[in-house]
Amino acid sequence: MATVADFWYLRNGNCLTLPVTYNQRKSITSRSPLARIHRSKLSINSLFSLTCIRNRPLRTWGRVRCSVAEESTIAPSKVRADESVCVQRVLDCIIIGGGISGLCIAQALATKYAEVAPNVLVTEARNRVGGNIITMEREGYLWEEGPNSFQPSDPMLTMVVDSGLKDDLVLGDPNAPRFVFWDGKLRPVPSKPTDLPIFDLMSLGGKIRAGFGALGFRPPPPDHEESVEEFVRRNLGDEVFERLIEPFCSGVYAGDPSKLSMKAAFGKVWNLEQNGGSIIGGALKAMQKRASGQKELRDAHLPKPKGQTVGSFRKGLAMLPNAISARLGSKVKLSWKLSNIIRMENGRYKLTYETPEGSVSLQSQCVVMTVPSYVASSLLRPISAAAADELSKFYYPPVAAVSISYPKKALRAECLIDGELKGFGQLHPRSQGVETLGTIYSSSLFPNRAPPGRILLLNYIGGATNTGILSKTESQLVEAVDRDLRKILINPNAEDPLMLGVRVWPQAIPQYLIGHLDILSAAKAALSNDGFEGLFLGGNYVSGVALGRCVEGAYEVAAEVTNFLAKYSNK
Repeated sequence: MATVADFWYLRNGNCLTLPVTYNQRKSITSRSPLARIHRSKLSINSLFSLTCIRNRPLRTWGRVRCSVAEESTIAPSKVRADESVCVQRVLDCIIIGGGISGLCIAQALATKYAEVAPNVLVTEARNRVGGNIITMEREGYLWEEGPNSFQPSDPMLTMVVDSGLKDDLVLGDPNAPRFVFWDGKLRPVPSKPTDLPIFDLMSLGGKIRAGFGALGFRPPPPDHEESVEEFVRRNLGDEVFERLIEPFCSGVYAGDPSKLSMKAAFGKVWNLEQNGGSIIGGALKAMQKRASGQKELRDAHLPKPKGQTVGSFRKGLAMLPNAISARLGSKVKLSWKLSNIIRMENGRYKLTYETPEGSVSLQSQCVVMTVPSYVASSLLRPISAAAADELSKFYYPPVAAVSISYPKKALRAECLIDGELKGFGQLHPRSQGVETLGTIYSSSLFPNRAPPGRILLLNYIGGATNTGILSKTESQLVEAVDRDLRKILINPNAEDPLMLGVRVWPQAIPQYLIGHLDILSAAKAALSNDGFEGLFLGGNYVSGVALGRCVEGAYEVAAEVTNFLAKYSNK
């Protein structure tokens, strides 16, 4: 058998391996494009597993289509100027979806596991990265139309630093109060143990009930999976549920706590009772375990947030996906729509995309799907109907993000602290006759969000208990939000708000309903049973809905990918 010489194909600073037999190499003239590539001897940072080269100027080669072939060996007599030579390079991992989960998985592979997975590609069907993260800026306003902030955990801060955004990080005031609207008044939520005796959101009887329940004086756990409502009412009482947890579920999940799974949605709290016999018992056991274990040294390069706070960036959350995408460079492909995925006999995956340049087929050792579950269901149905059926069961209710501005003088005097609107924002229990789920004080939380003399408010409306927002116009949504705010925060006779943006997400946040974890496990098991080892599921329906959990989940998926590739390479 003839020996194979490697030739390198340069496209936007990246290279691909072209297998050519020894006799073919001798037939290549010194002026041919292949000879010019061979002389360049550039290192590989692969984008494609398959593309085509024609004997034409180098700058146009990357735009030519070709059919897919598993091997590319061409007889010497067939190497002519008018024929294509197929170039093949097998990628380590293809990540489907350029939202925050997909980008962070790629970044984690690049920063932590580059030796195992150097050749990674992120493909995104839309013409931008970031998924639900959308930051807008106009006339001195900067606002978000998706998620608003994140918890600055160490994994999140590691991603920030690795993305080059440490100096752009902004953190909210850790002492900023959070409010719940109850009985006609905004009432602060306790932020530390010393607040518990004095805060007026709960009655004395409600506080005593919560304390005894947390200690374990409550009914035992049932033999079925509990909803959030069942768990909280049993452990902490009705007041904690109605005045704290129900509005929190509305604000975070836009969900119905009577249907959300405690185990799936708030697993850390659920585990406390499981491990310690009660919430406080579990907390004490967790503290003892941490104290007895070996302490990991914290990365000295990470910022040190003070207290319980939230984070964003100088120019909004979109800076993070944009920065990661810029660092990954040509490893991110936009407007690439996946049309087909199969697993080949050699164990690799073959993916076919429709791109602005035409049809492109790639091969990869593994694949990560970070698209929403309903999109993953559609893509996987031709190859695993069982997995597709499971993924189609997850529910995403609609949510609208409504950003509006008022003059500062429009604020009610009783809502001001030292003459200013201070705080993170407010949540609205469904029992209080308010349609809006919650309001974030954007211009108070982070700097330079609104012009002087103005306040910027981000409001969320809709969710699992109010799907009717899909039939409303933008003006009707603004009117509904404005009507609610005039009951709570804004003077009734204030001027009309300035509407900055209304973004309606028809399928916004995956609901971690009772049975969620079982469905997810069944979907993964179906892929395994159908022979799709190396096809991973990621995204917010897997890791958690908060932005920070998506980042933490990205590191977890990257570790799974690395373990698979290490095993794959040893076969």
